[in-house]
Amino acid sequence: MFNLFGKDIGIDLGTASVLVFIKGKGVVLREPSVVAMDKNSGKLLKVGQEAQAMLGRTPGNIVAMRPLREGVISDYDMTERMLKEFIKKVTSFRLFKPRLIICVPSGITEVEERAVIDAGIQAGARRVYLIEEPVAAAIGAGIDITKPDGHMVVDIGGGTADIAVISLGGVVESASIKIAGDKFDEAVIKYIRRKHNVLIGDRTAEELKMTIGCVFPRPEEVTMDIKGRCLMTGLPRVFTVSSSEMIEAFEEVSSRILEAVHGVLERTPPELVADISTNGIIMTGGGSLVWGFDKLLESHTGIETHVADDAISCVAYGTGKSLDSLDTLQDGTLNLSRRKQMNY
Repeated sequence: MFNLFGKDIGIDLGTASVLVFIKGKGVVLREPSVVAMDKNSGKLLKVGQEAQAMLGRTPGNIVAMRPLREGVISDYDMTERMLKEFIKKVTSFRLFKPRLIICVPSGITEVEERAVIDAGIQAGARRVYLIEEPVAAAIGAGIDITKPDGHMVVDIGGGTADIAVISLGGVVESASIKIAGDKFDEAVIKYIRRKHNVLIGDRTAEELKMTIGCVFPRPEEVTMDIKGRCLMTGLPRVFTVSSSEMIEAFEEVSSRILEAVHGVLERTPPELVADISTNGIIMTGGGSLVWGFDKLLESHTGIETHVADDAISCVAYGTGKSLDSLDTLQDGTLNLSRRKQMNY
């Protein structure tokens, strides 16, 4: 049946993937944020999964790229076209344009915010609202954020890690650093180049991270065989990588995230710190699935830490749940409590 009324749509616009939530249906689309285009004609060839398969494998006239870098739009035109394609995929013919609510990192600037709103409007939305990632993650993880009770959320995505203390429906203290899942991949590539003298691609690095990657010693050592190009001979080479090597490779990235968490705790009012030590820390986002991250955080802060169920979709579910309160919202931004801090 044709849907004549535009459904409200929630979008988790991530550096690594885009999740789309439709009111009444749940998460209906989960695709990598990658686009492939023909350089000569400027024609969009593929988006999402099919475009990702082309990364690092395209002939000269085709370019596969990620239009978002470190949580913000780096290629406005491509982001808008990608959003358009994804919205088209999930909505049938309709007379009314949908309202969109899009997730943004908590450290986003006003210019970057404007770019997201404009991209949403250009992609066919009637109105665009923004919600901060840690707030959406907290809602998606099932926390009642309206109570006067402090909760800490550590959301590690592909491009940014957002750490926030939330109480009474707002962000009390937060930090957003451009160190997250992608930086883990880069760290693996650098480490293997340095230690084994072999060059591996992004996809192999990601596979290593997901299969044997860890930031805390595993009870049992695990290994994985991978292929790469030997830098000495220029020929393919197969070698074995162990999980303890991964801890070494990830050390710098994980310690930067720990420092950011520590910094937010230091700035948080004592009453809320007391709440957090009772409620624990919730981790969300794909980056939190690196083995042992919760254990590492717990050992450094002394606060019980849990990874949320379905950590990857938490932000999308939270965005979806906040669609229910769209009618009470002002245009533009939803709860960006750092407005007062931004206008200095």
